[in-house]
Amino acid sequence: MDGTMILSDRIPYVAAPDRPRLTLPDGARVAVWVIVNVEHWNITRAMPRTVLPPPMGQPLLPDVPNWSWHEYGMRAGFWRQHRALTSRGIPAVLALNGKVCDSYPRVAEAALEAGWEFMGHGFEQGPMHRLEDQHDAIRRAQDRIEAFCGYRPRSWESPGLTETEATLDLLRAEGVEYVADWVIDDLPQRIETPHGPITTVPYTVEMNDITVFALQQHSAEEFLTRGIAQYDRLHAEGAENARVMAISIHPYITGVPHRIGVLERLLDYIGEKGGAKFMTASQIGDWYGAEMARVG
Repeated sequence: MDGTMILSDRIPYVAAPDRPRLTLPDGARVAVWVIVNVEHWNITRAMPRTVLPPPMGQPLLPDVPNWSWHEYGMRAGFWRQHRALTSRGIPAVLALNGKVCDSYPRVAEAALEAGWEFMGHGFEQGPMHRLEDQHDAIRRAQDRIEAFCGYRPRSWESPGLTETEATLDLLRAEGVEYVADWVIDDLPQRIETPHGPITTVPYTVEMNDITVFALQQHSAEEFLTRGIAQYDRLHAEGAENARVMAISIHPYITGVPHRIGVLERLLDYIGEKGGAKFMTASQIGDWYGAEMARVG
């Protein structure tokens, strides 16, 4: 990348009314993708996020209560989400740290058996800006996931959606075609890199259980209310042009007993209303590429 170009300038502004009319498979109006984020939290380091403040405001390591908050999700919460998705035949995306293949192989195996798409999510949970060698960390994540699932991930979600000026180029160099970090539109957008184009897949910070519960601290019903409102509006707009809706979940957030029901009800609502095509990140990216080639 040209060192004089700021990162945002790599994605030219395109107004929604100016997007070409795209057609989803099976007459659908909205492509819906569900992202299950599974991460490795290192108990010897500060936790990526916390649910309990440290005693007297002094951070302590190891941070047993906050590490355990996440660990509960990997031991119990994930399996509720897994059942909610597999029992409905929904093709999900597993956004995983490369280290998850070693620390939680049972989780990764279940996703592989279910046919979920494996999406790179860093090697270990932490911002891209803090990595000593970003390219090495991306390569290690891609290599480890490939060794586990049998294919090199084509899609990527950076931990915390963090990127430096170099991240997109490094991702494309390591085989990534589709990236979820750019929450900028309801349709994908292509970004040029020295190694070929990389395409954004619409992700979400609004229909994301971290935002709704851990940050905004809403009750469980907010996730359902917000999800229904979002799907209804995108469904209506989908009569004029295709739309993409992401639902981002974490095992330790919506996998807990008092929240899993709202996720199940949201999935059922979308399925019963109709007009949705449940897809994975690469399926959405491939569809977008084919449609853009069709419309010229």
